[in-house]
Amino acid sequence: MVLQVYTAGMLQGCAFVLIPALGNLLEAPPFGLSAAAYGALFLPMTGGAILSALAAGPLQTRFGALGVFRLGLACNLTALVLLASSAGAAGHWPAYLLLMAETAFLGLGFGLTLAAINHFAAALFPDRATAAVTVLNAGIGGSTALSPLALHLAVNLLHWWLWPALLAAGFALLLATSSGMHIQGMPGSEVVTVGGGETPSRRPLILFGAAVLIYAICEGTFGSWAKIYLSVTHPFPARYGAWALSAFWGSMTLFRVGLGVLPQRWLSPAAQYQAAPVTIGLCFLAVSQLTSPWALVAAYAAAGAACSIYYPYAMSFALRCFPGAQTQVAGVLVAALMAGEGIGSYALGPLQSYVGLGALYGLSALWTVPLLALAVYLTRYTARMVKSAP
Repeated sequence: MVLQVYTAGMLQGCAFVLIPALGNLLEAPPFGLSAAAYGALFLPMTGGAILSALAAGPLQTRFGALGVFRLGLACNLTALVLLASSAGAAGHWPAYLLLMAETAFLGLGFGLTLAAINHFAAALFPDRATAAVTVLNAGIGGSTALSPLALHLAVNLLHWWLWPALLAAGFALLLATSSGMHIQGMPGSEVVTVGGGETPSRRPLILFGAAVLIYAICEGTFGSWAKIYLSVTHPFPARYGAWALSAFWGSMTLFRVGLGVLPQRWLSPAAQYQAAPVTIGLCFLAVSQLTSPWALVAAYAAAGAACSIYYPYAMSFALRCFPGAQTQVAGVLVAALMAGEGIGSYALGPLQSYVGLGALYGLSALWTVPLLALAVYLTRYTARMVKSAP
């Protein structure tokens, strides 16, 4: 089951980045999408991810956690088949409908699959739940970096649709083998119930969601605007923007793995979680003030390290606080992540009509205040809940 859970995470990361990776191809003939039509593809993806993540709890009540997982796999499989099929309709009106349907199913699959596998990872390793969830999310992040390279290879050597088709085969294999996944007998199986679970306390869950939402705004601000900031705001060659973006995501993945497996006696997860908001704020200030291209690349690398653990640690702490409703809790946090990513990715565009991007980076350092306050409260709340657990 461990292999299936972590493989599902890597396949999900590969699939989720396909539309951004196909951007140039979709805007060129034979697809010939306009910028507006291409941008609209992300709306059903984001909306589907948020809705499905929020629905994961009620779906678990009806179908069980394994049912949520399998439904997520089926949605991803459908999405990838639709994407590969769009190649045959390129240049004709059905192609865009296939792409819109693909992004909708991909969003649904993303929300359901991530809610389930974060739950499973924590349950499989109850004594190292923080490390398990962190490494899982590092694998997802690493696969999002590798998938565009695999797609590029497919474009140059054969046909672009072969990569989505191969990913579809991977999801089909997982779907076929997951029916035999043994859940009830594994360590921590009491939190992977086929029926429902206790309803999480509203206030702490809202605060966990708020922490992830704000964090995701910060991540989206760094990740979505690096190329623009180095290539447009600062008139550096385009390669520096690409390097800054790679440095951000690469550093995030490496530090998630490194800090996730770090023995807790060396540096506790609570201390790391509380330090992260301060380092995120310092990175915002650094990016807003530095003017050398290589210094900015280094600052984005530092930002990736600073952002590396806030989301997976929030997920791990929340799952520990609500052991009877882990799929529901994971779904809420995945929804908050997607909503925050959307805000961070798109809200800065209109704001630049009033404030420059550099100034917006500097102002974004103010997110440190609520992130730190929430980190302090939530780590203390988690410690109380774990201590009082039977």
